Amino acid sequence: GYDLVPGVPKRLDRFVTRIIAPNPGAMTGPGTNTYLVGGDELAVIDPGPDIASHIEAILAAGAGRIRWILATHTHKDHSPAAIALRAATGAQVIGRPAPAGASQDAGFAPQRQPADGERLALGAVTLRALATPGHASNHLCYLLEETGMLFTGDHVMQGSTVVINPPDGNMRTYLASLERLLAENQAIFAPGHGYLIGAPAKEVRKLIRHRLAREAKVVRSLAQLGRATPEELVRAVYDDVQARLHPGALRSLAAHLDKLAAEGRAHCIEGAWGLTDAAH
Repeated sequence: GYDLVPGVPKRLDRFVTRIIAPNPGAMTGPGTNTYLVGGDELAVIDPGPDIASHIEAILAAGAGRIRWILATHTHKDHSPAAIALRAATGAQVIGRPAPAGASQDAGFAPQRQPADGERLALGAVTLRALATPGHASNHLCYLLEETGMLFTGDHVMQGSTVVINPPDGNMRTYLASLERLLAENQAIFAPGHGYLIGAPAKEVRKLIRHRLAREAKVVRSLAQLGRATPEELVRAVYDDVQARLHPGALRSLAAHLDKLAAEGRAHCIEGAWGLTDAAH
């Protein structure tokens, strides 16, 4: 393969070019993937963080052809550059407004909010919006109908497990949104971070298996510990994950516990979790 280098446009196929933002980190991997999609007229999917050099790289690669700006969701590594890009290009901003929350880009102001399943005719290409809540309540994936490439944002990301951070993140809806992808006809995933992902259905099934295996480990740990705080639980449930990543794991653990509670399988009393009798 080749390195994932920020700021250097990488042509992926006849319709799609990827530019990686210079925001690497534990949650963003090599950086946020911004995709330019189309022909004589371009859609920008996930403009990324509001970093001047990244916006300049998008504008240079777009070379006067940018007509639409789409966000998969409004976390601060995905949508904030939309404001500067729109100011520079006059492009139409498409997506769903930000829910409340500190991690959200409250300034994202879409002029068009796609319905679930809506087909967006954007010049030479057609993108179908698919509502995929879970990682974020307003998350959309976009299917490039001409080629079957699905832009997955953070619904599916390459090389790491997506953090589900309640209350906006929800494990039950996340799993349902993964299941939903199995009914779609996608050829390849273009994620919000990392490389393209082949064999999409296989990848989705793997992700569902991974989440359900982690859930089973939560149940086993609760059975062993009796009552436990999330801080006690995380060490048992994520003993295969480096301790420095446990703060992120705590958020996904909370999402697993919320799902078990919603299903009547676990409950919380004064900060300590236990299994509900029927769950044994």
